[in-house]
Amino acid sequence: MTRPKKRFSQLIEEIDRTPWGPAEQTLVAEAVALAQEIGDEQLEYQARMRQTASANMNGATDVMLNSFAWCLARHDADPGRFPADLEYGGADLMWQFKWMASSLRSSPAFSQEQIAAVLDDMETHYRAADLGLSGVLTARFEDAWDAGRIDDAEALRVQLEATPRDDHSHCDACGRSQFAGFFAETDRDADAIRLVEEMIEGGFSCGEEPEHALSRVLVPYLRNGRGEEAKTAHLRSYRLAKDNPDNLRIVANNIVFTAITGNEARALSLVERHIGWLAHDGLNVDAHFAALAAFAVALDRVAATGHGETPVRGADAAALVPFFGPHDGPWSAADLAAAAWATAERLGAEFDRRDGTDGHARALERMRALGTESYDVPIRSDAFVAQPATVDPTDAEGWYERAMQLAQYGDEQGTLAALPHALEVADPEKRAQLLSMRLGILVALDRAEDAWPVLPERIAALRAAGKAEQADLEERLGLATFGLATPEDAAALDRELADAAALPAWSRGDLALSRASLHLRGDDADAALNLAEQAARAFAEAEDARLSNTTTLVAISALLHKGDTEAASALLDRLIAQDDLSTGHRAHALETRARIRGGSGDFAEGAADADEVCRLIAGFGATRALGSAHLLAGALWEDAGEPEKAVARFRVLARIAAQEGADATGADFRLARAMLAAGDAEEAAELFGTVLEREEKAEVEPASRAATAMLLARSLATAGEFGQAVGAYGYAADLFGQGEEYADQASAMSEQAKILARFDENDDALALLESAADIVRRAPDAVGVMADVLHNLGQAYGGRGDERAFALFDEVAALATEHEADWLRADVTDSRGRALAQLGRIDESVAAALTAADAFATIGDIGSAGGSELFAARVLVSNERGSDAVAVYRSAIEHGAEFPQLRQVAALELGDVLEGLGRHGEAAEVRALVES
Repeated sequence: MTRPKKRFSQLIEEIDRTPWGPAEQTLVAEAVALAQEIGDEQLEYQARMRQTASANMNGATDVMLNSFAWCLARHDADPGRFPADLEYGGADLMWQFKWMASSLRSSPAFSQEQIAAVLDDMETHYRAADLGLSGVLTARFEDAWDAGRIDDAEALRVQLEATPRDDHSHCDACGRSQFAGFFAETDRDADAIRLVEEMIEGGFSCGEEPEHALSRVLVPYLRNGRGEEAKTAHLRSYRLAKDNPDNLRIVANNIVFTAITGNEARALSLVERHIGWLAHDGLNVDAHFAALAAFAVALDRVAATGHGETPVRGADAAALVPFFGPHDGPWSAADLAAAAWATAERLGAEFDRRDGTDGHARALERMRALGTESYDVPIRSDAFVAQPATVDPTDAEGWYERAMQLAQYGDEQGTLAALPHALEVADPEKRAQLLSMRLGILVALDRAEDAWPVLPERIAALRAAGKAEQADLEERLGLATFGLATPEDAAALDRELADAAALPAWSRGDLALSRASLHLRGDDADAALNLAEQAARAFAEAEDARLSNTTTLVAISALLHKGDTEAASALLDRLIAQDDLSTGHRAHALETRARIRGGSGDFAEGAADADEVCRLIAGFGATRALGSAHLLAGALWEDAGEPEKAVARFRVLARIAAQEGADATGADFRLARAMLAAGDAEEAAELFGTVLEREEKAEVEPASRAATAMLLARSLATAGEFGQAVGAYGYAADLFGQGEEYADQASAMSEQAKILARFDENDDALALLESAADIVRRAPDAVGVMADVLHNLGQAYGGRGDERAFALFDEVAALATEHEADWLRADVTDSRGRALAQLGRIDESVAAALTAADAFATIGDIGSAGGSELFAARVLVSNERGSDAVAVYRSAIEHGAEFPQLRQVAALELGDVLEGLGRHGEAAEVRALVES
C-alpha cells in the first residue's frame, strides 16, 4: 500500500499536469484531504495553493475565498514555512490576491468596505514584499470599472499604462482583453478592436483568452460594418468557451451577438444549452446579472420573430427557481424574457445600492438599447424550422382521410397514431378499411398477439358493410390476408386462390395481393409479379382505384427485387402520371423513384423527387416520416454536389430529430458535414464538437468517435484554427488506434504532421510521420493511405537531405505502377527531384523534375507540369546554369497559359535570367508577358 506522503507527492505531480476541469478538481480535493489526514500544514499549504487556482479557473468562488484566506493566514504567520511563491508553475499567493477583490465584487453580499479592505491589504502585502504595483493598480481599475465609477477607472487605466510591467502584471492576453472590454463599453470601438487583433496576431493566450477578448469585440465589429470578422470571432469564442461554466459572461456576450444578427434560433439554442450555468457558482452574482440580461435580449428577439410561445427547454429546472420564481409548466420564450429582465433589474439594484452608483442600471439600459439593433450576419448551424403546414383534423372523417394517406405512404407509426381518432367514423365500410390497416401494421411489426383481438372487429365491420363473403373468407384465413407468413398461412392462401372463381372480384384481388406480398417477402419476385398482375385485373374489375395503385406499387417492388430497374422506373413514371393517384401513394412512388434515381447516379433528379415527397407528406401530417424524407433529400443533394441545398434539408432533419426524440446526433453529424462541404468550416467545427461530446457521453465505440474527430480537425484546419486542429487530429489518431483502424490512425497522424511542418515544428512532424509509417504497414490493403504516408515521410526526409527518402520514393512508385496511379507516379518523381536537389545532385534532380513534368502533361495536369519545370529551372539557375534554364522556363510559361500566377512568376524569373545573360531584348519581350 502506498505510504500517505508518497501518495501526496504523486497527487501533486498529477495535479500539475492535469488540465483545469472536474478531474483536476477531484485530485486537488483529494490532496487537501490527505494533507489534513497526515496532519502536515506545509503539505496542506501546497495543496490549498493549488486549490485556490483550481477554484478560480472552475468557478468555485466559495472554495477559492476560503482556500486563499487559509493560505494567507499561514503565510502572514510564518512566511518562511509558507512562502508566497511555491515555484510550481502556478499562481503565487500575491498573484492570487488579484482574484480576491474581483470575487468579492461579484456578489452584493460583500460590502464596499470589505472590497476596499482587501485592495488595501493587497497593496500592503505588495509593498512589504517590494513588488511592483501593476497588479494592485489592475485590481483597483477593475473595481472602479465594475462599480460604474468610469472616470476613476479611466484615470487608473492611464496610470496603469504608465506603470512598468512586472511579474504580477496581467499577461499580454489578459491585459489587452481587459482594456478592450473597457474601450468597448466606453464607445471606443476602434481601440477595442485594435487591442484584440494585436492579441490574436501575436498568438497571446491565457486561461480564458482569447475567447473572452473575442466576445468583447463582437458588437464593435458589427458597428464597424465588419460582420464576417464578427461571425468568425463569435464562432471561435463560443467554441472555446462553451464547456466551462465559469465562462458564463463570455457565453452571454455570444448570445447577445446571435440575437442581434438575425440568428434568433441559435440564440434560443444557446440559452437552452447554458441556462443551467446560472446555478453553477452561487457567489458570482455579477455574471448572473450579465447572463440574465443577455438571455432577456435573446428571448425578446425570439418572441419578435413570432416564436414567443416556444418552450425554453431546461428553464423549469428546480435549481433555477431562485432566478425566475415558481412557474406552472414549461417557460415560454416571452414569459422567460420578462422574468429574466425582472431578476436582472433586482440584482442590478442590489449592486448599485452596494456601490453607491448607477453602474448596473446603466448597463441594463445599454443592453435594452442593444436589443433593438439589427445586423444581417447569418449563421446556419441553428435556424427556426417552419412547422409542417398541417392542422389536425376536427372530426372522424378528417382523421379517416389522414389515416388513409399515411397508410398509403407507408408511415406505420403515424397511421397507428391516427387510427383511434379515425375509427370513430360511422361508415362501417370505412371502419373495415381502417381495421384492415391496423391489422396489417400490427402483423408487419411482429405484434400478431395484438392483432388477433382486432380481427373480430374487422369481420364484424365487413358484415355491417354488406361484405359477408369477404368476412367469411377472413374468418377462414385468420391473419393470412394481413401478412402473417407461416407456412400454414401461405398454404391456406394457395387453397383459397385455387377455389376463388366464385368469390367477388375484390376478394379475388385481395387474395392475390396478399399472396404476392408473401412471395415478395420470400424473395420469389417472379411469383409475386404474376400474382400482382392477377390482383390488378381483379381490382380493375371491382373498380377499386386505390387498391389497383397499391398493387402497382407491389409490382414495382417485385421488379426491383428482380433487378429490372428499367421496367420498374417505366412503371413508376406511368403511375406518377396518373390523375387518380392519392397523395399518399404519390409520395410513396416519388420516394421510390428518388431512391432509384440516386442509385443510378441521377442525384439531382432524385433529390427533386425527395423534395416533393417532403412537401406532400408534410401536408398530411407524417411528422416522423418527414425527418426520413429530409434525410433522403439531403443525402441526394450531397451526392449531387449541392451541399448548400443539403444543409437546408439536414437542418430540418436535425430540428425534427430533436423534437421527436430521434437520432439528433446523427442528424447534426450530417448537417455539420454538409456545412463543411459548403464552406462553412467554423460552424461545422462547432457542430462537430457538439456531436463528439454526445458520442463521448454515450460511449460510442472509438473508431466512430474518431471519424467525427477527424472531421472536426479538418473543419478547424480549414477555419485556420491550426493549434486546435493538431489536437483534434491527435485525438482521432488515439481513438483509431484503440479501434485497431491502423490506416485511419496513420492518416490522422499524417494530417497532424502536415500542420506541424507548416509551422516549422519539423522534428515533431518527422517523428509523427515515422510512427505513422510503422502503423500503416499493419494495414497493407490500404494502398492509398500507405502511399500517402510513405510519400509524406519521404518528402520530410528529402527536405533534410536524408538518403532514406529514396527507398520510400521507390516504394511509393512501385505502388503507383502496380495500381496504375499515373498522377501519383508523376508526383513522387517530382518529390525525388526535389530531394536530389537538397543533396546537390543537380543533373539527377533536373532530370527527375523534367520527367515528372512530362508525366503530368501526359495525363493532362498542365499546371503541375509547369510547376515541375519551374522547379527544374530554378535549380539550374541557382547552380549558375542560366543558359540551360532558359528553355525550361519557356516551357513552364507555355504550360502556364491557363495558370496566370505560374505564368507570371516564370516570366519574371526568365526575364531576370535573360538580363543576366545580356539578352536584353528577349528579357523585355518576356517581361511584357506579365503585363499581358
